[in-house]
Amino acid sequence: MSETASAPPEAQTPAAPARWKLALAALLAGSSSWLVSLALHLAVVLGLAIWHFPELPQLAVNLLTIADSPADEVEEIEELSFSELELDQPEPEEPQPETTQLAEEVSFSEFADATEAPSLVELSETGPATAPLSVSTDALGFAGVGTSGRGQMARTELVRRGGGNGKSEEAVARALQWLANHQNPDGTWSLIHDGGKCQGRCDHPAAIPGAKDPFAESLRSGTGLALLPFLGAGQTHEEGKYQQVVFKGLQALERLAKREPKGGFSWMDSGNMYAHGLNSIVLTEAYGMTHDSRLMGPAQSALDFIVYAQDPRGGGWRYEPRQAGDTSVVGWQVMALKSGHLAGLNVPASTVKGASAFLDSAAVEDGFTYDPGRPPLTYRLPTSAVGLLCRMYLGWQRGDERLKRGVEKIAAAGPSENDYYYNYYAAQVLFQYTGGEGPMWKAWNEKLRDQLIAAQDKQGHARGSWYVDDGHGARGGRLYVTSLAAMTLEVYYRYMPIYQTEAVVKEFPE
Repeated sequence: MSETASAPPEAQTPAAPARWKLALAALLAGSSSWLVSLALHLAVVLGLAIWHFPELPQLAVNLLTIADSPADEVEEIEELSFSELELDQPEPEEPQPETTQLAEEVSFSEFADATEAPSLVELSETGPATAPLSVSTDALGFAGVGTSGRGQMARTELVRRGGGNGKSEEAVARALQWLANHQNPDGTWSLIHDGGKCQGRCDHPAAIPGAKDPFAESLRSGTGLALLPFLGAGQTHEEGKYQQVVFKGLQALERLAKREPKGGFSWMDSGNMYAHGLNSIVLTEAYGMTHDSRLMGPAQSALDFIVYAQDPRGGGWRYEPRQAGDTSVVGWQVMALKSGHLAGLNVPASTVKGASAFLDSAAVEDGFTYDPGRPPLTYRLPTSAVGLLCRMYLGWQRGDERLKRGVEKIAAAGPSENDYYYNYYAAQVLFQYTGGEGPMWKAWNEKLRDQLIAAQDKQGHARGSWYVDDGHGARGGRLYVTSLAAMTLEVYYRYMPIYQTEAVVKEFPE
């Protein structure tokens, strides 16, 4: 017999799998009883933690493929919390009807090969291959691009310096809650705001003459208008208490993109180029704030359709593509182009020159007319605010005498009691021109701020919304008016790149 075979059993080498048991037994035998107890308790606690720890959600490759999550309870956004601010809890969930689905549904992946306008339009490159870097902090010392200035202290300082207060913050918080409560189950909003938790309890829906299905035919306008106040408050699909609301809204915009017969995609509905301009701003601002590469294609495609839709002779935009322009529609398109430029997307110099040519044709003394194609050209206060803001985006500097006279005329007129469209544009003009400080801005802002706070609905299901009947309000309805009012009170924050000083400093390409 070999030596190994004749050895007594206790002298044999233990099998490899059992060695750790012997080592553990030896360790425990030589340890104090308290150490043994501690080790056993730690093992039990760790085992329970691993068993109960939930899996983290994973971000899907594109927005459309992510399954809809159950409707979340709406919470107040943390950054809007002031010592005196006590908002109501969200209303309980109610059964929600199915939302009308539109026929044209596309996927974000389809934008990858379709980010050029039709060949009728002269375009250079179709945009960057990578997300752009943040632009520099503006010269006035306000927060940087996108959400880089977020946080309670930064926001509170912005509000204080810009002229907001606790009551204006409360008004914004309630407006966002109202908007979130009126989101449809599929992520859209309609100007006929009887979906979501509303069930027709809010009065004054939009009036859309000639629409066969006003609810469905205003989904693009409603979704764009509702998303802008969330972005203006620093809420994105990647950050914030309303992250899921914004996320579902962007998913909805993806589905609502329309293939155009001559190529490209648009977001037009009964609002025509108004709706497309609004949604272009949403896409470019969301991309500029987050640099989410999935938004680059849709944002560039939206800009490309603006390029195509420009009037080839006069340089403006109107309701339908390539119509002779009016100053009102031009404002939304120029804002979208500037937002895209700030985000590093492609904006052809020829388009910018065309927009400047249109504004030349619409100019009157110290302001702008509505329709330069219909003489005599008369000064109009709302379109003058639009035109002056566009001029600032297109290169007019604060020292320009034409800009100075135009701004002083708007400041002297003061805010309107019922034209929230004018107030929205005029507030931006004055805020950009003054840097949010000085006697001109202080007088204007205090009057408009307090007026908006007082006019907001404080009771019932409409609490947090606004409605005024000024013509625009009757057509756009409560959701339209609420979005404009909330965005006007958000001018202090400068979360959206288009609201920052960089927007009127960084020039378009030549």
